[in-house]
Amino acid sequence: MPQKIGFVGLGIMGRPMAKNLMDAGYELTLHNRTREKAETLAAEGAAGVADSPRKVAERCSIVITMLPGPPDVEAVVAGKDGLLAGARENSLIVDMSTSSPALAKDLARHARERGIGMLDAPVSGGDAGAIEGTLSIMAGGSEEDFERARPLFEVMGETVTHVGPPGTGQVVKAANQVVVALAIEAVSEALALGSKAGVDPEVILDSLSGGLAANRVMEVKRRNFLERDFEPGGKLEFHRKDLVIALAAAREYGVALPGAAMVDQMFGALETKGRGSWDHSSLLTLIEELSGRKDEEDA
Repeated sequence: MPQKIGFVGLGIMGRPMAKNLMDAGYELTLHNRTREKAETLAAEGAAGVADSPRKVAERCSIVITMLPGPPDVEAVVAGKDGLLAGARENSLIVDMSTSSPALAKDLARHARERGIGMLDAPVSGGDAGAIEGTLSIMAGGSEEDFERARPLFEVMGETVTHVGPPGTGQVVKAANQVVVALAIEAVSEALALGSKAGVDPEVILDSLSGGLAANRVMEVKRRNFLERDFEPGGKLEFHRKDLVIALAAAREYGVALPGAAMVDQMFGALETKGRGSWDHSSLLTLIEELSGRKDEEDA
């Protein structure tokens, strides 16, 4: 059937994305920094586990990466035992991590010099979207490389868009993360205001969901807000990393992002409180504390 596919990075997002490809019949070779995670998934039907990104590239014509951030992407793609060291001419690297637009352009240039295609194709939709195969995928790179990767994207995502040349996928993802951050902050303010005035939080969300204020954050994070369950689907520390990328891009292009800068500082305050590993919807707890509420579970 399908060609041999490599997958590097099997965390909260990467594992279900790789699993969906396996379930669709693709033959996957896996690599993860913690080898046990790769071996566990391989036992469910993968072709095998490789000792390094280089070994993955040597075995596969297309390799997908899903990594924490720019330093990891650079090391996995361009490091001594990285993908570029093992990739054959005419192979394709698809980085689906949230990374830097400047790094994406630089890596794509290095890949092109070796006759290797590269896409920066970050995603939105959180762990739920990764599990359900309904991610929004925004891909930067050549049209030819995009069409080559499209069948894989359509297994992992529901909204698949070619947004432009190398680096533009990361620009659009930065924009996405700004909107999500500000939406979480806005919903947190609304819940804090309504709750302190004596309105049931569930009633607030139900009411707002039927009007112009309706948004996906209220839908996807509803349970987190109402049950105050901040087990991470999207870790706060990772979202802050994304805002740092967005703010750096804004400085490069001369764009003001005052709201994003504010939420970055709020996320930073939560990190100092030891909540960096909580879900980003835990921003609600900071708004509540600033409003005079301090629950025992937040201590």
